[in-house]
Amino acid sequence: MRVRFTVNGRPQEADDVWEGESLLYVLRERLGLPGSKNACEQGECGSCTVRLDGVPVCSCLVAAGQAEGREVVTVEGLGEGGELAPVQQAFIDAGAVQCGFCTPGLLVAADDMLQRNPNPTDEDIREALSGNLCRCTGYEKIMDAVRLAAARQSEGV
Repeated sequence: MRVRFTVNGRPQEADDVWEGESLLYVLRERLGLPGSKNACEQGECGSCTVRLDGVPVCSCLVAAGQAEGREVVTVEGLGEGGELAPVQQAFIDAGAVQCGFCTPGLLVAADDMLQRNPNPTDEDIREALSGNLCRCTGYEKIMDAVRLAAARQSEGV
């Protein structure tokens, strides 16, 4: 089957998609967007999180055909004009990136939360990131990064 959808603001098309193929596979292998990671393939770790029509989803659990005519935003689409998104820069500045495997999913989830809630509490941040697992950081630097992104956002930086 052919799947037509918008990815990171650009119309995309994938041909010969098998009916059981995941959106994650199509993004990584057919469209060359390796940011979303393939880890558990069960929707447990969040490393493959993308936004589908504005809603964070585990792309490993979404059949590619379900994306037909829809809008997908991956970690590659968070920034604009070659610039990092504020949350991406905050992750770097706060030292929240270690091995990097969980980072794309955390960035998509954090960016989504900050768009909906520009002044989150720590509880809001924990809830927004609760579907994303990290084995390296202990989460404190990740929390620091989201707090930093929120602060910069409120200051207009």
